[in-house]
Amino acid sequence: MDSLLPAIPAKRYFTIGEVGELCGVKPHVLRYWEQEFTQLRPVKRRGNRRYYQRHEVMMIRRIRGLLYDQGFTISGARNKLLELTLSERQLMRSGAFLDDGLEDNSAEIEAAEGMPPDELAHEMTTHLSYRPGFESALSVHQELLQIRAMLTV
Repeated sequence: MDSLLPAIPAKRYFTIGEVGELCGVKPHVLRYWEQEFTQLRPVKRRGNRRYYQRHEVMMIRRIRGLLYDQGFTISGARNKLLELTLSERQLMRSGAFLDDGLEDNSAEIEAAEGMPPDELAHEMTTHLSYRPGFESALSVHQELLQIRAMLTV
């Protein structure tokens, strides 16, 4: 089904309407998914307007595929995303992604490991230059921090 979706333009931020068109999902569904999937945290600006980043658009497409194409429930999709995220994290740590022509960002990722989630998000959006793969690693890091917090409660 993803082959029928339009290509994601080279932009930094997307409105909820643009994301809906890019992912084949209505805006009210996107707002609901934000409550169900912690990976989706669009930036909110004036008037509570949502602006999604490229990695979130890709995550929405992944969620859409799990729910609509593969028939997962919300809970099942959440678990599958966690499983996929952890396996991608292991691949990244093993260096498998470094052969894809991406820069080695492991030093920046390691430096970000100890940051609180809010500071990490601020660092990602304001101080660090955009590099492919780095946002994905940071989103994985944020997910793991959330999981750690849930397990320690």
